[in-house]
Amino acid sequence: MHPDPALTELSAREAALRMVRGDLRVADYAQALLARAEASAPFNALIHLDRDGLLADAAELDAAPRPHPFTRPLYGVPLAFKDNIDVADLPTTAGSAWMRGHVPQRSAGVTQRLRTAGALVLGKTNLHEWCQGVTGHNHSFGPSRNPFNPTRVTGGSSGGNAALLGLRGTPMAIGTDTGGSVRVPAALCGLVGFRPTVQRWPHDGLVPISPTFDTAGVMARSVDDCVLADHAVAGGPLQLTATPLAGVRLGVPEAYFWDDIAPPVAELAHATLTRLREAGAVLVPCDLAEAGALFQQGAMSISLYEILPALAAYFASHGRPFDARALADSIASPDVRPLFERPLGSDAITAAAYAHALHKLRPALQAAYRRCFDAHGIAALVFPTSPLTAARIGEDVELTLRGRPTTAFQSYIRNTGPAGMAGLPALSLPMGLTREGLPAGLELTGAAGADSALLALALGVEAALPAAPRPPRIVSAT
Repeated sequence: MHPDPALTELSAREAALRMVRGDLRVADYAQALLARAEASAPFNALIHLDRDGLLADAAELDAAPRPHPFTRPLYGVPLAFKDNIDVADLPTTAGSAWMRGHVPQRSAGVTQRLRTAGALVLGKTNLHEWCQGVTGHNHSFGPSRNPFNPTRVTGGSSGGNAALLGLRGTPMAIGTDTGGSVRVPAALCGLVGFRPTVQRWPHDGLVPISPTFDTAGVMARSVDDCVLADHAVAGGPLQLTATPLAGVRLGVPEAYFWDDIAPPVAELAHATLTRLREAGAVLVPCDLAEAGALFQQGAMSISLYEILPALAAYFASHGRPFDARALADSIASPDVRPLFERPLGSDAITAAAYAHALHKLRPALQAAYRRCFDAHGIAALVFPTSPLTAARIGEDVELTLRGRPTTAFQSYIRNTGPAGMAGLPALSLPMGLTREGLPAGLELTGAAGADSALLALALGVEAALPAAPRPPRIVSAT
């Protein structure tokens, strides 16, 4: 008997409620997702599929008494985890073949909290090598492929999450976001991606880039599932009421964030602003160019200085020796190797440059955001998540944007990076499809610590926009 394909369309909240009520066997739901995940293999979403472990855990839940509704809000829901997030007894590769033998014996804090909420583990997803890239093109494990066009990148670094979610192999995927690694693939694959305020979600058990910027986050097909994940991990509300848009002030930072947007993305973005205005939102022009300049000036000084000590600390936490030179020599992705060579070379970031970026530039960036929110009385900032749609695989390092040469790294995180550096909550929502049939996203950036308010606002914005696009190439699981 083939699994019911309709099961893979359920949201995480819908599936959990059906299973806790006894309307759906956990094993049947797991089988449906496994079939979809296995059929999506050509899109290279997964590094490790834990079929046997998932089915054993599902059978155990089906044999046990069901919990009281809402006590385990993710009861029976199989989640995918980006493969830089530790899950006990499963490999954590961080997208590096050099790490194939690394099998943590304890889970990351975020994994533990989701498991406590009832979630199961489907597997570990593909990512840009060592999380140090924005396209999802991994030269060790191969590129993850965009559900809307398999010749295109997914975005990164949490690219496998986006491919699997889009293809209905999981209802929710847990990633990490340093400068946009949850939001960029969400935008390029027509999904929702939520980055919480730094330190809201636990940091332990994540293969790091920059402890100052890094956070785990969630990708889903609806804002409501992001609300559910934030409840399970951070203790936010179990449910939120959508904020009505009538009278809500949304900041539109025209300089920098709306500059040099590729025409197909700009067309969608301006149509989205029109929809928000028609729904009653007040669009407030504001100047936040200073934030972009501070990000460009300081972000790499912080992340490149922090990465090797942070990785050494991660290895030490697992009782493993750390050899930075051997790590750098093992890197297969040509866009990633320079990011590890520089900290080992003569042009490494100095302690003085790092201190200036961390203690001067970053506080100045945070202050610029506070002034913007306070001066204009805005609930969130709105702008295109990334300036362009998904590049072609193999043509994804050097790009052209509005007729000018650029790089994928510079372009895809240009708009998402400042919130990452400031440690702010941010969320990407699907805006629809360009004329080429490729998705683009709208970012909402909130004030520090205003995660629940941002999620409630995102529910209101989501309701004002067209339904999220559905990939034309959803793989048959029958």
